[in-house]
Amino acid sequence: MAWISLLLAGVLEVVWAFSMKRSEGFTRLAPSLVTLVAMIASFVLLARAMRELPLGTAYTIWTGIGAVGAFALGVLALGEQLSPIRVAAAGLIVAGLVLMRVSEG
Repeated sequence: MAWISLLLAGVLEVVWAFSMKRSEGFTRLAPSLVTLVAMIASFVLLARAMRELPLGTAYTIWTGIGAVGAFALGVLALGEQLSPIRVAAAGLIVAGLVLMRVSEG
């Protein structure tokens, strides 16, 4: 259950990052509210996951999901630059997440 909580926390991190971008510096109400709700839910789920998972593993995977997810959403939904170097960087993050998970046994 800890891994499911951690995965959902990571997805919500992507949600709040995207909605924060859409809030235009917290000047738009709806995206600002989505940002705050998603942040709180993400932190709660991360805290739950940390009951069973080591700090380093949980935090690394949470931020990694957020980083790669935000990168992908930026490219797909916001038209941000997609270059081989940026894809390679995201691939290295994913490789690190896989290694972190495998190291848990």
